[in-house]
Amino acid sequence: MEIDRDDGRTANQLRPLACSCNVLNRAHGSASWSQGDTKILAAVYGPKAGTKKNENPEKASIEVIWKPKTGQIGKLERECEMILKRTLQSICILTINPNTTTSIVVQVIHDDGALLPCAINASCAALVDAGIPLKHLAVAISCCLSESGYVILDPTKLEEQKMKASVHLVFPNSPVSVIPEGSTQVAGEPLENGIITSLTQGAMSVDDYIHCLERGRAATAKMSAFLRRSLQPQLPTDSSKVG
Repeated sequence: MEIDRDDGRTANQLRPLACSCNVLNRAHGSASWSQGDTKILAAVYGPKAGTKKNENPEKASIEVIWKPKTGQIGKLERECEMILKRTLQSICILTINPNTTTSIVVQVIHDDGALLPCAINASCAALVDAGIPLKHLAVAISCCLSESGYVILDPTKLEEQKMKASVHLVFPNSPVSVIPEGSTQVAGEPLENGIITSLTQGAMSVDDYIHCLERGRAATAKMSAFLRRSLQPQLPTDSSKVG
């Protein structure tokens, strides 16, 4: 079934991707990520000594601060903070710098759809730029389901508003390891398979969800290649030998 989208894309076609690292001088790591007109700026500070609130002698803590384009942070932004924190915790190697806190500040520059996946992609790139040890990279994508049952990828804001349901999916980028050389604590740790994060909004059947999962996984292969190219100067020199 041929789908007519306002911007002329096919149902599976992503918007143009752009990623730049080391864009902020005072942050330990930073990255901007855009998909079409949606743009996020992420900055990483740390690892720094843990506060009493975040003290843990066995592992590091991740803190996420979400800054909307305008106005005060609300319930939706708090939810984004929580999901982003859990996602980043799952890809970071928290045992390497115990009793420290790494802060990720996410600034929304413009929201034209798929905002949370863009924030996850920007944050992952910023963590690499800061040299934070990761189990693997992660790529995120948004899929939307229409009332008539067709699925579109990487929706604009207008498309999101018209859809029956949507799902944000985060997959591990398995071909690349970002584990620093000499980090024997994680030697032999199996790479996480399957899906890292899944957030569904609205109602969809199991079959529709599986359809979104298949389409999303296929599309993130292209995004993974783009992310690796964008981060190549920041990745370990032996990364091409991993996986």
